[in-house]
Amino acid sequence: MNDEELVKMKELAEFIKAGLEEQSALALFRPDALAQMTIEARKKADLLPDQPLKVDLKQLWEENRVVVGIHEIYGKLFDELGFDRVIGDPARRVQAAKTIKHLVMARIANPASKRKSVMDLERDFGIKLDLNAVYRTLDYIDEQSLELIQKMAWDAATGLFAEKIDVVFYDCTTLYFESFTEDELREKGLSKEHKFSESKVLLAMMVTRQGLPLGYRLYNGATWEGHTLKDAIAHLESMAEVDRVVFVADSGLLSKDNLALIEQSKKQYIVAARLKSQPESIKKQILDKESYQQGDKMLFKEIALPGERRLLVNYTEKRAKKDAYDRQKALVKMQKKMNKSKNPESFITNNSYRKYLKIENPQSVTIDEEKIRYAEQWDGLHGVITNVQDMAAKEAFEQYRGLWQIEETFRLTKHDLRVRPIYHWTPRRIHAHLAISFMALVCIRHLSYRVKLQYQPLSPEIIRNELVHVQQSILIHKTKGNRYGIPSKPTLHAQKIYQVMGEKLSATPFLM
Repeated sequence: MNDEELVKMKELAEFIKAGLEEQSALALFRPDALAQMTIEARKKADLLPDQPLKVDLKQLWEENRVVVGIHEIYGKLFDELGFDRVIGDPARRVQAAKTIKHLVMARIANPASKRKSVMDLERDFGIKLDLNAVYRTLDYIDEQSLELIQKMAWDAATGLFAEKIDVVFYDCTTLYFESFTEDELREKGLSKEHKFSESKVLLAMMVTRQGLPLGYRLYNGATWEGHTLKDAIAHLESMAEVDRVVFVADSGLLSKDNLALIEQSKKQYIVAARLKSQPESIKKQILDKESYQQGDKMLFKEIALPGERRLLVNYTEKRAKKDAYDRQKALVKMQKKMNKSKNPESFITNNSYRKYLKIENPQSVTIDEEKIRYAEQWDGLHGVITNVQDMAAKEAFEQYRGLWQIEETFRLTKHDLRVRPIYHWTPRRIHAHLAISFMALVCIRHLSYRVKLQYQPLSPEIIRNELVHVQQSILIHKTKGNRYGIPSKPTLHAQKIYQVMGEKLSATPFLM
């Protein structure tokens, strides 16, 4: 009708034309190819001398935005650790090997179900995977692959240090399923999360004193964690790099059979002691505070046990205050419930309450002041049992305190990597799921260790967040079809992480 309307019609035509060109471009370049092109183009641009980019910004629009930090850094580490070679016949299964790598990267960046991981990879990383192909790829992770993954983790951990591995932290945890069905692997059993009704598996793991994973084993959910120690010892004995090894473990592994098993294998151990379960003669010595020696911020004493074993006990004011606070908190909570509850039987079955109660019959439950006074005597006391004869008490306690490394590893496995609940139901898929999660865990721990040594301590969550925000915007020219990469502004942490891995992180735009 007029010139102004003609101009608007032309603008609309340009918009539609650009959209059609984008559809054509997407047909030529899959999202994963586009992301790989971006990474490779930026590396090439870093090698070229600075050249001005002359382009009309009004002719550009954003075609895609991809996260490159996870694949550039963790992807490089994945390859360095040898995990790109864990599938048999890699020459014929190139795409399967790539898929496993993408799944590990997705587990690190945003752990979720395989279906959600596939969606996240396409949306955030520009990587398109077929869900059915993903499930088929999991079946390529066979027993040989599982052993190879463990060997690579061991080699990576032991290869960092000139000396042989001498201290191993060992522990177990349960992983539950979103299912109540049982089979030869999944079975109801003891649960540290009090999920007794769900089917579960038992995960045993070994880490170094630096928190680097050495290996893991998966057991039937009804297995008692103490029965897994024999396999752990056999695994260690099969490794040539092992000389003297000190097992450090929680009281769950403390049994006469287990301690005898370790001693028969000529290994050494430091395990938490159940002080209140000792014979009466030993308990009297433990409670005799006058006989303790003054140490560094603690009182301690050594008590000889049969079989050349040593019971080392320490006392600290800080722990005593915490024990008293925790008990008082529990008593207040218990008293409130007793005032409200009309069913005393509910207290009888609660182990945390039962130890402070006087139970004459199911209908007569009262607080036992004598039991409270007895509990007060043990405030601030902690002990370990060891067969290491040439280790000072202080060093033994320090080694045991290092057990937080494996506790932190399990926390990463359960919470950061969200390895539970498990949605697979066949044993092979369950093992494959754990293998993917373990490879992600090894990558996380190794990068954290390198960053700590060469820069400063950063938590895995901070590192993940920094790398997730290393992104590239891909802009396409409406008429010429040229693509330009616009990197996000890097933070200091991100630059240092890249530097640790020998990579350069630039914020300079480049022509793809």
